[in-house]
Amino acid sequence: MTAETDWGGAPSVLRMILGRQLEELRTRAGLSYAEAGAAIGVSHSTIRRMEAAKVARLRLADAEKLLQVYGVTDQEEIDTFLQSVREANKRGWWHAYRDVMPDWFAAYLSLEQAAVQIRAYENQFVHGLLQTEDYARALLTAAGPHASAEAVERRVALRMRRQELLARQGPPRLWVVMDETVLRRPVGGPEVMRAQIDHLVEVSRLPHITVQLMPFANGPHPALWAGAYHLFRFRARELPDIAYLNGLAGAVYLDKADDVVVYREALDRLSAQAASAKMTENLLAALRKEW
Repeated sequence: MTAETDWGGAPSVLRMILGRQLEELRTRAGLSYAEAGAAIGVSHSTIRRMEAAKVARLRLADAEKLLQVYGVTDQEEIDTFLQSVREANKRGWWHAYRDVMPDWFAAYLSLEQAAVQIRAYENQFVHGLLQTEDYARALLTAAGPHASAEAVERRVALRMRRQELLARQGPPRLWVVMDETVLRRPVGGPEVMRAQIDHLVEVSRLPHITVQLMPFANGPHPALWAGAYHLFRFRARELPDIAYLNGLAGAVYLDKADDVVVYREALDRLSAQAASAKMTENLLAALRKEW
């Protein structure tokens, strides 16, 4: 048992990794949730929440006691694990924007920051990592009609900050399929839409970014009934692929293999049916002329 150093940099994702490692250690030690909890003076539900990364922070003392109970004796492994606990308890950079984002979105940002691959289907608007500032401002203004101008600007700043991960060393592989609807819906007016399309053409030429359009002419496709969703893949072996779906009242995160595979296969079929990268660039050029 070791805590990897290349887990991705997002605290809540690291808590997921540590939770899965604790689960593996408990299972190997042959202990139930109740037995593990009793050994360190907490409830069985607390052990469950620790393993499921449903706690706001891992208590260092509890983690250290659990390692002892589970029979971990190598001091280097213990020190490495506890250092990872300290890292997991730190706040992500997005904590500074907590006043303008829902609580559930922090989990999404952790996944986004830690992923090595992000795949997405968008049916209403341009993916947040690919939006221009003016497009984002128009979209966020419409989404929060009662928000103050200052709050909107804070949300725009958060969205632009997110995009920095695409320019960092070792960026994630981003692959987005968008319905043609996305670029026909007027967001911010013709000038904003033309600039947004220009931006999509530019970023789609980067080696780690793929943008595909699904033309109306291609007819119905597998994701029509699903709505927008994202798939995340991670470097750490402890983490499964995760599917993310969001709505007006919150978000759903799926990590069970049987659930995730349904969304992955639909996106695979969608990607095969959508326009190729070259055809997408031609479609973007045609759409730009219409604007």
